[in-house]
Amino acid sequence: MKVGLIGLPLAGKTTIFNLLCGVNAPVSTYLSGKLEPNHGMARVADSRVDRLSEMYKPRKTIYAQIETTDLPGLRHSQGGGGNLFLQQVRQVDALVQVIRVFEGDVEHADGTTDPLRDADNVQAELLMADIDLVEKRMERIREGRKVTSEQQSELVVLEKCLASLQEERPMAAISLTPLEQQLISHYGFLTQKPQLLVCNLDENQFKAGSFPGQMELVNWAGERGFLMITLCAALEEEISRLPSAERSLFLEDLGVKDPAAARLVNMMYSLIGQISFFTVGEDEVRAWTIASGTEAKKAAGKIHSDLERGFIRAETASSEDLFAHGSMTKLKEKGLLRLEGKEYIVKDGDILNIRFNV
Repeated sequence: MKVGLIGLPLAGKTTIFNLLCGVNAPVSTYLSGKLEPNHGMARVADSRVDRLSEMYKPRKTIYAQIETTDLPGLRHSQGGGGNLFLQQVRQVDALVQVIRVFEGDVEHADGTTDPLRDADNVQAELLMADIDLVEKRMERIREGRKVTSEQQSELVVLEKCLASLQEERPMAAISLTPLEQQLISHYGFLTQKPQLLVCNLDENQFKAGSFPGQMELVNWAGERGFLMITLCAALEEEISRLPSAERSLFLEDLGVKDPAAARLVNMMYSLIGQISFFTVGEDEVRAWTIASGTEAKKAAGKIHSDLERGFIRAETASSEDLFAHGSMTKLKEKGLLRLEGKEYIVKDGDILNIRFNV
């Protein structure tokens, strides 16, 4: 699953990308015209992995990760790069829109800082791209030599989608039956992708806990079902450079427990519908990423294809139960260590030990 960072130029996307992925992609303070995206892996902070690692003291500790793409600023896509930008957006599964709220010396792509305007402009671009896609597909069907019954059904769904898109309602807000959804599932509509808004504040706004136009933006996001988080990328970058001991004191002075970048990654993880299960031992403590609703046999395949092919049972316990009782032996005594079959739906935080035979 891939998450794409989108937004206007000079909103702080690349700074946030660097914070999420622990890299140093070049950051501009001017309109550079860059068209190539940055790619990286964002580590999902998980206190459960930390606690399991403390308990087992393994040789390796591996956290879940999210494939993350920092897409070029939307304004850069104009002048012949628009199709390239849209192609890049279609390749991700969820969108994180970075909105500039901060003031300062860095020029704004539109001259003035207006978070609601910027958010609306980006969404308008995505809507127009979906309208264009629907209209072109409808035209191809109608101009075909023979319209099949399936294409006729698809045309009815596309007409329904077009009417809603022209009313500025995103695809995610359109009520479709499972059959209707199946007919258009291969198109990858941009406004159907789950979205999260990141408001990039300056230090004064962050410390004040508010910014001009905040309520209007909150209401705008709520109407569209978008989650929203505020952070100060410049401040987060400063914190990330500090030694761990000083970092804790800095965060304490700000009145926050964790860096906002860590909370953002966890929100991204939920946005794409992912959960973690764990495998534990002296060699390795590891978080494995699966889609919510995954069965145990399929989850075993994430570890190794042989485990899925020869699956017998999954020895299963809750990580929270392990933390409460201290050992797997205690869980077994209390009946909290279970054997589950292949159709068991793995829960977030489960510890699995797969029994298999190949």
